[in-house]
Amino acid sequence: MAFPIAASLIFFLILILPVYSFESSVGPRRSLLRSLGDGANLVDAAVDLNSSNFDAALKGSPATFAIVEFFAHWCPACRNYKPHYEKVARLFNGPDAVHPGVILMARVDCAMKVNTILCDRFSVSHYPMLLWGPPSKFASARWNPKQEKNEILSIDDGRTAERLLNWINKRIGSSFSLDDEKFENENTLPRNASDPEQIARAIYDVEEATANAFDIILEHKMINSDTRAPLIKFFQLLAAHHPSKRCRMGSAKILVNFDDLWPSDHAVSSQEVTILQERDMTKSHLICGKEVPRGYWIFCRGSKNETRGFSCGLWVLLHSLSVRVGDGESQLAFTTICDFIHNFFICEECRRHFYAMCSSVSIPFNTTRDLSLWLWSAHNKVNERLMKVEEALDTADPRFPKIIWPPKQLCPSCYHSPSRKSSGATQVDWNEDEVFHFLVKYYGKILASSDRDTALSSRNDGSPMDDIATSTNAVAVPIGAALGIALASCTFGALACFWRAQQKNRKYLHQHRSLKNI
Repeated sequence: MAFPIAASLIFFLILILPVYSFESSVGPRRSLLRSLGDGANLVDAAVDLNSSNFDAALKGSPATFAIVEFFAHWCPACRNYKPHYEKVARLFNGPDAVHPGVILMARVDCAMKVNTILCDRFSVSHYPMLLWGPPSKFASARWNPKQEKNEILSIDDGRTAERLLNWINKRIGSSFSLDDEKFENENTLPRNASDPEQIARAIYDVEEATANAFDIILEHKMINSDTRAPLIKFFQLLAAHHPSKRCRMGSAKILVNFDDLWPSDHAVSSQEVTILQERDMTKSHLICGKEVPRGYWIFCRGSKNETRGFSCGLWVLLHSLSVRVGDGESQLAFTTICDFIHNFFICEECRRHFYAMCSSVSIPFNTTRDLSLWLWSAHNKVNERLMKVEEALDTADPRFPKIIWPPKQLCPSCYHSPSRKSSGATQVDWNEDEVFHFLVKYYGKILASSDRDTALSSRNDGSPMDDIATSTNAVAVPIGAALGIALASCTFGALACFWRAQQKNRKYLHQHRSLKNI
């Protein structure tokens, strides 16, 4: 009987010793994770990339800089370094980031066979290895440490979270801290108010505002028999002139499927369709692609959670549309924008004030210049009114107070003479020709050129016709939507008419094939 007892004891020890050893080894690691702020319930902030998505993720990133960690999952040093890397990544990555849109922090597991060629591209010689550079420079690129004048750099001193952040601060002249909290440390990165190129980063906020506007319309069930026509017109304006290629494509797809999503004899606001059902109907018709909304703002981020954001992004979108339409489209674009705000902007007071400005226009717009200058003037009137209200109630964003725009730092030639105040109002002698040229460059060329998929300034014809014409995957256009698209499209220029003709041809082809199969 001694043997079974001994065997049982040995079996017990075999079971209990690994558990004890595991707990002993995990204990310090868990305390380390807690000290670094990387608890067990936190989702990784750094983005895991591989050979199939590396180039696309880096090319499409809204961040100014990127850090890529090359590691191996079997490497003990890499496992021990991860909490340090994660603590820094939480400052910059994701919707809860303290400083979103500044640095994309990613990692690649070189121990995975699928990543062998990718890691060879960047001459990975040890683990972990950190590389720094503009995101676009990583895409489809190679890196060699001996190569001169390379915008991708090796980070030689980032062994801890503190040392990595110190390296970043020295590199870009910032003052980020591991103790930074959201909206409380907004002066950590230098900004140059006189640099017009900063608007380039707003392309991501324009996409965010477009997606948010669409979400608000769905959540509040605002599509009904009275609002269908204004929404179709606005979608067509977006499909033809949105500064983002993916938003143009998404708007075109929604137009093609409009009657399927919102039949003309069914008001979406009825009790028969819940918000959840409505979202299910549109989940495959994301207006700016699956990456949007991202959950944070970059150019339009305020120093407080409740300032700027959506309203800033929407203004940038409207200004961009106003300078992208043609002369013959300006009046319809004006009424389309006014009707959209009147029917779908949920801030009652803002909507009322904006529509009052629309209603005061008595002469139709004949040129792009007329429309863009009217919208610019309207925006300044809004800012001037809100300046007084926010000053009285102390609700202004301290870092981004309302101003008469553009300031002299951005456009000195826009001013004929210094601004002065008369009866409490700011009086400026504007050079409107220079203002118009500035608007076209600022909201047109610079903003659109930041859309890496298609730069307005690099196209031969200056139009996204091919993007829209090929974005619908040969689906048939419902009859009701076809009429709406035809009425709206052909007024928004040859681009929209060409796209409409393509859809009609595809529809007839689809119907012909269906008849042959009967």
